[in-house]
Amino acid sequence: MRPLHTYKVTCGAWLLTLGLISGCGEKFLEESPNDQVTDANFYRTTTDAIQATNAIYGELITAGQYNAALWGLGDIASDISTTGGGGGGDGIEYQQLDFFNIPSTNLVTNRLWGSCYVGIGRANIVLQKVPAMSIDPAIQKRSIGEAQFLRAKYYFDLVRAYGDVPLLTAPPATLADVNIPRTPAAQVYAQIEKDLTDAIGNLPASYSGEDLGRATKWAATGLLAKVQLTLNKLPEAATRAREVINGSGKMMWDNYADNFKVANENGKESLFEAQFLSGRNTWDQNGPGFSGNEFFGPRGQGAVPQGGYGFNIPEADFVAGYEAGDLRRDATIWMPGDTYPDGRKQPSSLPGSPNGYGCKKWFVGKVNTNIWDSELNIPVMRLAEVYLILAEAVGPTTEGYEAINKVRRRAFGLPIATASAKDLTPGLSADAFKRAVWRERKYELAFEMDRWFDMKRTGELLTSPHLLAKGVKPFNVVLPIPQSELDVNPGLRQNPGY
Repeated sequence: MRPLHTYKVTCGAWLLTLGLISGCGEKFLEESPNDQVTDANFYRTTTDAIQATNAIYGELITAGQYNAALWGLGDIASDISTTGGGGGGDGIEYQQLDFFNIPSTNLVTNRLWGSCYVGIGRANIVLQKVPAMSIDPAIQKRSIGEAQFLRAKYYFDLVRAYGDVPLLTAPPATLADVNIPRTPAAQVYAQIEKDLTDAIGNLPASYSGEDLGRATKWAATGLLAKVQLTLNKLPEAATRAREVINGSGKMMWDNYADNFKVANENGKESLFEAQFLSGRNTWDQNGPGFSGNEFFGPRGQGAVPQGGYGFNIPEADFVAGYEAGDLRRDATIWMPGDTYPDGRKQPSSLPGSPNGYGCKKWFVGKVNTNIWDSELNIPVMRLAEVYLILAEAVGPTTEGYEAINKVRRRAFGLPIATASAKDLTPGLSADAFKRAVWRERKYELAFEMDRWFDMKRTGELLTSPHLLAKGVKPFNVVLPIPQSELDVNPGLRQNPGY
């Protein structure tokens, strides 16, 4: 896929080429336009603006984002999981990430690049067209904010994964506008911060009804805090995290596992989610449903409609690292002897999982008549992560200890607001406290498709004994630029080592 080169000069042709209006997700993503879309009959009405904006969300549920690429990179290329599956060449694209033998033709890295630029292209069209439309002012302002937020999210994925990347902030008028060189990462991050800051001013604080799941000002504020933590702008990250904690009205669920239930989607802890629906009756990783129920289901056990593929298997040392009594383990990991909905037990060994472990966090079982995917949303950001951002940003202060300890108390089933024996005890050095926060992120956010990015940010990617044993090399802090992009854009250069 070469989305940078599927742009068309006219907006209408571009819409049709990329299927812009067929974005999928929750109720607000279900509307479709007329069959014939051109510049002459589109971007006129409030409904047009809504449909075009909905399509930007659509990439979140494709194989280039949360339906494949982000768990391949975020989980399997990290220290918490390994490929699993049926062995041999099964899932070779994930095996290449798992053992850091990543060619420039790797399917996962190509999908991620492509999906991000499709989303960015859709956002750029909205940001060009919607401001000039004579439509409902509230929808106009909101749509601009949504496009800014989502463009920032896609660029954040790109710049962390590949380093310098082409920065496109407007629809190209000619091929020369597409075939541009890579932009320094610092400039890309500056655009991300600007987009999120602007989005905060344009987005509403909340939604209701069929608009639940759209980006809010609190989603943008939380993502900005994460971006600033990544840039080591600690005072700024702390400020933004406090704004979310004190102003959003969000609260942590008392039970950690409640974050990962269909009934609680877009719930009280959630800031933003990838919106999935019950999907098609065919094999498809491009939505509208989430394929992880089948991909991560215990292999061949019949606990999910197609029997389970058994990918994304928790590593033994990761499982062993859970503290005694940490309830997050049972919500996250299939353990030998765990009971399936039909009463059968998880075996002590499975194909691709010699220890009998599996990823349970996204399991919904046989919940509908579809033979393939599920409607369970994937949290992109939730309040617990914001507490951990705050803790890392302020360090071993009273505020920092209280932030991390709220997350720890919930992990052990204790009242979130009450001091407990599981609290970190004041007196840690700044470095020890920071590492404690990193560890807490590892277990709180496990299998939420972000661990590789965290390890890159903290430096653990190149110091982890586990990954060193798997062959990680210094140049693996970025991914290869897709060969298909290098072939058509003479302005691009490959990352060193690939």
